[in-house]
Amino acid sequence: MKWLLLFLMFCPALSVYAQLEGMIDLHVHAAPDSDVRSVDAFEVARLAQRRGMRALLFKNHNTHTASLAYLVSQAVPGVEVYGGITLNRAVGGINPLAVRLMAETTNGHGRVVWMPTRDSEHAARNSVRSDYVSVSRNGELLPEVLEVLDVMANYNLALATGHSSPEESLLLIQEARARGINRIIVTHPFSGSVAMTPEIQRMAVEMGSLLEYPISLALGDDERFALFVEQLQLVNPTNVALSTDLGQTGRPVPSDGLDFSIRRLIEAGITNSEINIMTKQNPARFLGLP
Repeated sequence: MKWLLLFLMFCPALSVYAQLEGMIDLHVHAAPDSDVRSVDAFEVARLAQRRGMRALLFKNHNTHTASLAYLVSQAVPGVEVYGGITLNRAVGGINPLAVRLMAETTNGHGRVVWMPTRDSEHAARNSVRSDYVSVSRNGELLPEVLEVLDVMANYNLALATGHSSPEESLLLIQEARARGINRIIVTHPFSGSVAMTPEIQRMAVEMGSLLEYPISLALGDDERFALFVEQLQLVNPTNVALSTDLGQTGRPVPSDGLDFSIRRLIEAGITNSEINIMTKQNPARFLGLP
């Protein structure tokens, strides 16, 4: 299987493409970034546009991407481009002002707020770090988190739970719903950085959240792919939004990674109807698209 992945990475023009028409990728990393990326945002959008994809959501761990989304949308017509903000230390952590200004960026391309990722307290649980960003204390969300949720509700933004703990994610979903935020997703719940069991994932769904499953977690050996499919079936694909979480060096560009993974998922028994729900309907619902 590895040779096919390498083939798609280095010879994309020769591969037999899967149908990506109308699909939406909710987790794209691209340059410019303080992390090394294999491709810039303009080229990611051009590749998606050529494949007939509907939309992209750019994510950056250190700065908001609403401005980038606006620029890319001007340069690459034919594909919708959106951004958001991740509440890590670089933007001041849980910072209501940063969220408001992101939402007010030209033409409203900022759609999503990610709770802390790399800087989350949950991510620091196995380290000696003390510079993490907390979202809760003693089982309750912090006042500044509640303020951020109010700003989000005012600007009709969607919530991604980031690298919060499973318990914090449920608190966030419950409070977000109570404050009028209805577009919510649990960020890659079964990854090591979140470690949410299938039972808690199903609980999150019952509370009104989608589950984000990035196909980056399925790339590599057959064991990784089998685990991805197993998790997908345990939570029911209709509750999932597939994304890529690609853009890293040495890995496929997002559209090629999506192509490769969709074909493998279909071979593993995931239906075309389920693929459409995970790549079109659920991502559009999360972004507030018709």
